[in-house]
Amino acid sequence: MEGHRIGYNRVSSIDQNPGRQLEGADVVRTFTDYVSGKDTHRPELDRLIAFVREGDTVVVHSMDRLARNLDDLRRLVKTFTARGIAVEFRKEHLTFTGEATPMANLMLSIMGAFAEFERSLIRERQLEGIALAKKQGKYKGRKKALSPDQAAELRQRVAGGEPKAKLARYFSISRETVYQYLKADA
Repeated sequence: MEGHRIGYNRVSSIDQNPGRQLEGADVVRTFTDYVSGKDTHRPELDRLIAFVREGDTVVVHSMDRLARNLDDLRRLVKTFTARGIAVEFRKEHLTFTGEATPMANLMLSIMGAFAEFERSLIRERQLEGIALAKKQGKYKGRKKALSPDQAAELRQRVAGGEPKAKLARYFSISRETVYQYLKADA
């Protein structure tokens, strides 16, 4: 039975456009995450895993869009292929179907290692740039998600018993950011 082609996009931030990733791909549905690929805790990836069925093909622009870590990449590909779901990487021109041929395993490992290496280089350059900017007195850190007044309102509303998840949505921040503001106050 031939299934559907389902797309997966991932960009690191909300202001990036994921449209080019699967441009021209014949997919019936696309799941898009706007988060870092440093780990696999991504809401749309979870929805994709729950959605796809045996016979489907998950179509991804490139391996680094699915995972930036070789272990994560191999685990995700195995998760799909063990269920009879193929994984197609367009940029690398590779499709994995679960037939664990030595060549398929080698290509997944080599290409995945390159994606992980690239991520390490990006992080290294980022840290070097931050260190230089600090040394020159130009680095102020990331802009705060909430103004001091908003942070005070957040703390007051939490103290009043409002659910943290509701407040995270209200302030358009993650629950983790809510906890960081509460921890900073402690």
